[in-house]
Amino acid sequence: MAITVVGSVALDTVETPFGKIEKGLGGSGSHFSASASFYSPINLVGVVGSDFDQAHLDFFKSRKINLDGLEIVEGGKSFHWVGKYDFDLNTAHTLETHLNVFETFSPKLPESYRNSDVLFLANIHPALQNHVIDEAGKPGLIALDTMNLWIDTTKEELLKVIKRVDLVTINEAEARSLTGNPNLVQASRAIQELGPKTVVIKRGEYGALMFHEDKIFNAPALPLESIFDPTGAGDSFAGGMLGYIAKRNDYTFDTLKTAVICGSVMASFNVEKFSCDRLKELTKEEISARFAEFQSLGSFEGIQF
Repeated sequence: MAITVVGSVALDTVETPFGKIEKGLGGSGSHFSASASFYSPINLVGVVGSDFDQAHLDFFKSRKINLDGLEIVEGGKSFHWVGKYDFDLNTAHTLETHLNVFETFSPKLPESYRNSDVLFLANIHPALQNHVIDEAGKPGLIALDTMNLWIDTTKEELLKVIKRVDLVTINEAEARSLTGNPNLVQASRAIQELGPKTVVIKRGEYGALMFHEDKIFNAPALPLESIFDPTGAGDSFAGGMLGYIAKRNDYTFDTLKTAVICGSVMASFNVEKFSCDRLKELTKEEISARFAEFQSLGSFEGIQF
């Protein structure tokens, strides 16, 4: 079952205590697509300049990511983000942001992208997210991601688009900021009252909380020995989660629980190398093995009370 994703396709320059990469493949649309492509066909909508490396386009095509909706502006420069992480890898420090062609991005959905089984509105301006919903026909499921910038600057527009979606992914700081409630359970319920049946709160190294209707699922995080670059972890999480949902074409609580673990699996791989490099070399066998590791984290077998 196909997924249409609308988001940024960028070049990232990232420095962490463990190294640096210059203009690697980045952006919410890129990380999401690279992750979700292990589970379902992807239709990507975005914009890049003529400086975007052909190798990145070849990688997308190798994963059977449909690029009919990727606009290439001749003579233009791609969105370029420059960031740095200290030893606390939970916080990115933005050093430079060059929006370039992304500044005037107006998503255009090819006819073949309409009425997708899943539509994912990655982290872009809420006005653009609303526009995409208007143009998307009747998707089977609409999911949305956001960030503090839009909560702080365009909250009313963001609330309008949240009312139109089925699922929201958001980190814990953003959930508290959006609702004004420090309690994550109450904050999630407040977001659900706006319209979405499902709210998934990303908690980084502490896992994820999923609220679906009146049910709650607490997913663990896998302790990792090697974390090089957390950039795009949230988008790769969403890719694994929604990819699995699209593959199953099912929206039950049990499927959603498995989907959250699939998202955690993909995010855990994403952070092991810079950019999308780990996802480029990843195999389905490795994904299955890591899923089993997550299963063992939540197992109570052999424990007596």
